[in-house]
Amino acid sequence: MSREEIFQASLGYFLHPVREFLDDDTVSEIMVNGYNDVYIERRGRLIKTEAQFISEDALLSAVHNVAQYVGREIDENRPIMDARLPDGSRVHAIIPPSARRGTYLNIRKFMREAMTLEDLIRFGSISEAAREFLEICVRLHKNIVVSGGTGTGKTSMLNALSTAIPDEERVIVIEDSSELRLSQSHCLYMEAQQADAYGKGGLTIRQLFKASLRMRPDRIVVGEVRGGEALDMIQSMISGHAGSMTTVHASTPYDSLVRLETLSLMSDVTIPIYVARAQVGSAIHLIVQLSRFSEDGSRRVTRITEACGMEGEKYVLRDLFVSRMKGKTISGRLQADLEFTGNLPTFCREAYEHGLDDRIRHTRGLWQK
Repeated sequence: MSREEIFQASLGYFLHPVREFLDDDTVSEIMVNGYNDVYIERRGRLIKTEAQFISEDALLSAVHNVAQYVGREIDENRPIMDARLPDGSRVHAIIPPSARRGTYLNIRKFMREAMTLEDLIRFGSISEAAREFLEICVRLHKNIVVSGGTGTGKTSMLNALSTAIPDEERVIVIEDSSELRLSQSHCLYMEAQQADAYGKGGLTIRQLFKASLRMRPDRIVVGEVRGGEALDMIQSMISGHAGSMTTVHASTPYDSLVRLETLSLMSDVTIPIYVARAQVGSAIHLIVQLSRFSEDGSRRVTRITEACGMEGEKYVLRDLFVSRMKGKTISGRLQADLEFTGNLPTFCREAYEHGLDDRIRHTRGLWQK
């Protein structure tokens, strides 16, 4: 047996209490809040299950099994672990004393099939016109930020947007934990690495981003910006690497720009706040805002907003598409339409200027010759 086969067999043994959820394609996340308290997320809704581990030691052994395979250590001095299973699923664990109720274990499953924008239309997450508009914006090399809270589907949306990237482009993907799967043939994936117990071998997203700039990318896709790498990304966007895409945790389009500004200031390069703000205002073209609705578990695009630079010290935003609730179906599912607001983007002439006439079918009202 190979090392991976041995690990799969041992993983099946240690995670037996939640094995059925690992094998269930309708389950997107498994949340263990102590050995006898297990929740799952199925189709966007949290569900408490009857599953439980036989003891705290059994759950802790499962965590150590994963740690051993990925070459990480988790103990009282290092009580937090991020890892990835062989199938790509992400594992996050916290052990006592940091976890007060016992060992916490989260497994976010890796979707076997990457979503496309057409899939999001079928799920009611986006409209046909919005899909076409975003595809054209990707072709126009607009810098796009996907914004939303935890569990709103930011990574899925980023992956769906990437399907509009022309296949002839060289794309570099940088992630903290590898999740994206682009369809392009010329695509390089890079993943951050945690340092070992002696502080060696670590590689940050920021270091990877700097390295990627020397690799002649046509565009760079960053899974999520969380720290000082935001400054490097923003500066690359305004200095010849247009068409970049990333995700950020924020509740509104405006907050997403403030978040990028704040992260830029976390860099080891000291810059005044007004400079960080001006660079963010110049770099970002579009924000795709996502929300998750607890009523039916759906994840939807609630806004597509253009960032129009600065006015004084404030960002200027223009909503191009806004989601409007229409009620509920008989089954209780929310109905909403992502509608064009009537505001034209400042780049409304670029689609025709770049010869994308043949791609304009549902959004003629947004583009001008």
